Amino acid sequence: MSAASFPILITGAGQRVGLHCAERLLDAGQPVIISYRQERDSIARLRERGAIAVQADFSDETGILTFIEQIKAQCSGLRAIVHNASQWLAETPGEEADAFRQLFSVHMLAPYLINLHCSDLLLQSAQADIVHVSDDVVRKGSANRPAYCASKAGLESLTLSFAARLAPRIKVNTIAPALLMFNADDDDAYRTRTLAKSALGIEPGPEAFYQTLRYLLDTPYVTGTTITLNGGRHLK
Repeated sequence: MSAASFPILITGAGQRVGLHCAERLLDAGQPVIISYRQERDSIARLRERGAIAVQADFSDETGILTFIEQIKAQCSGLRAIVHNASQWLAETPGEEADAFRQLFSVHMLAPYLINLHCSDLLLQSAQADIVHVSDDVVRKGSANRPAYCASKAGLESLTLSFAARLAPRIKVNTIAPALLMFNADDDDAYRTRTLAKSALGIEPGPEAFYQTLRYLLDTPYVTGTTITLNGGRHLK
């Protein structure tokens, strides 16, 4: 069966970048399965377009394994897995351990278990990819959110390990974005400060991420690589 016949699984595709990628893939005629945490109008729109939407709780092992069984019940193969599900948790004094556990579960345990248990589905496709979504902050660390940064760094390490383990049949790479799109309630002062952090100084929007994802899906000769999508922040 051709690669395009199997769906691409995108976790956390109910909003923002994940939603944009799901919509663009559907535009291209690519079947899509998504995970989401809570019902939104966007989920209903994706279902109307033919996407399979599976509610998921990645906060613990039970929720992750339940999701995996649901995916196996929905398809006989996968073209790719895009680990986009993410949480941006503050490490509140007195609750740091809980935050760390939750970030570890979403950013590392879920991708780890999904990769292990769904690799057989990927092997049904002539072309197969796993794409981890990290964060440019891993490059320098974070004084304010060390648990978030550590969990994303661990995800990048999983990229190297799974790329070695699953080669040559499955390519495994990471996209590490910085700012892609502001939130509606971000004020002008914050926007100005944030744009000044990069050499290019623009808000590229989610299409920049989709173009990078498309590159990884289409190129046959890249694995075990992290693509930094940061507008030249490392130059400042």
